[in-house]
Amino acid sequence: MILPTKGIGPDKALLSVGAFILRELDEPKTVSRLWSDLRRVEEGPPALTFDWFVLSLDLLYLMGTLDYIGGRVVRVGPVEAEGEE
Repeated sequence: MILPTKGIGPDKALLSVGAFILRELDEPKTVSRLWSDLRRVEEGPPALTFDWFVLSLDLLYLMGTLDYIGGRVVRVGPVEAEGEE
């Protein structure tokens, strides 16, 4: 489910869908706008359902790559280690 398996192709795995989501998240967006933007992309995941989209958002949130602030989904950058410049 998270990674491709025999039953889930590489383009339907949650990590792959998450990559499509992160590519579309160039600015803070509402969930509905992000969903509609992702469905318009020609190179996007094929036959993506809303529940699979939400599962991918959940996975990205758990991984710390996005957050939900003020009603919008926001991409979170990598945390730099202390002392590095």
